[in-house]
Formats: sequence, structure tokens, C-alpha cells
Amino acid sequence: MSTVAAKLITAEEFGAMEDPIDGSKQELVRGEIVTMPPPKGRHGYVQGEIYARIRDVVKPKKLGWVLVESGVVLERDPDTVRGPDVSFYSITRHPSRPDDYFEIPPDLVVEVLSPDDRRREVMDKIREYLANGVRLVWLVNPDPEVLTVTVYRGTEPGVIFEESDTITGGDVLPEFSCQVGAFFSP
Repeated sequence: MSTVAAKLITAEEFGAMEDPIDGSKQELVRGEIVTMPPPKGRHGYVQGEIYARIRDVVKPKKLGWVLVESGVVLERDPDTVRGPDVSFYSITRHPSRPDDYFEIPPDLVVEVLSPDDRRREVMDKIREYLANGVRLVWLVNPDPEVLTVTVYRGTEPGVIFEESDTITGGDVLPEFSCQVGAFFSP
């Protein structure tokens, strides 16, 4: 008995699809659609706080674009389109915002963990971002027992920042500095 491989779709075909009516989030991973449940309250709140704090530094100085869950094509043939929780694109690498997906990876990606995330899948996604040109990845753990941000850059191991630590944008966004706990406080 032979099996028929599913038809892989392109980033363009994926972009032309209607949003799921159930509110779920979808990404395209090597031509196949991956569906995730919509973020829950804690996740959404932390995501919004991080977005606002980065935007408050970036926008007045016109340093680039700060986006929430906007698609970026990371790979072609087969295509991968990810929608990071928060992303920053510097104006020097991205002089304008496209109407379609970004084709150049963001400078900074922020992923907020959800309770149902699987560690291996999250780490695979971080490696994928870094392998495809993302310069800096923040993995945010909003679990009240943990409240950390792990910073990944290139092939270096992650560096963990706790609530009382100050996180910066490094050479990717040197103007940004914030106490980690501010991402989580009401």
C-alpha cells in the first residue's frame, strides 16, 4: 500500500488563506500548516507589555518596526512562515513595511511560552530563527513560579534573566533597557 504525500503549500498560498474562524493561530512550517490555540490571558498580557515597552523606545526615534504576530518568511522551498509573538525590524535592514510577509528576518524575536508549549518544539523554533538570520531571540516564561527571559544569540547558550535583572537590546537595539519584572507586573 502506498501513501500519497500531502501537497506542500507556498508562503503566497498560505498568505491568501482566510483566517481560521475559531481564532486559532497558524504558521507554515516547511510547507505544512501548523495550528495552535489562541494565546490565553497571561500570555497575551505579557506579549502586550513587551510590545509596548519596545515600541515606546523604537517609535519616537524611528528606529524601525515593532510588530505582534506578523508573518515572516524564514525558508523557501519548502516555505516556512512564522509569526513571532513580538518582533523588531530595524529601519536600516527594513526601510519600509511590506503589505505581505516580511522576506528578511527580524533583528529581534520575542516568543512568550504558553503552558501547553513543548520544550523541544520551542527550542527547534529558536534554532530555526537563529539559523535563518534573526540576530537575537528572547524566550519569555510568564509562569508566576519562574518569570524569566532567556536570551539567545547565534550559537551561544541561552542566558537567563530573572525578574530583578535588567535586560537590554544589546547591539540589536542598544537604546532598549528594562527590568525583566516590568514585563509581568500589572
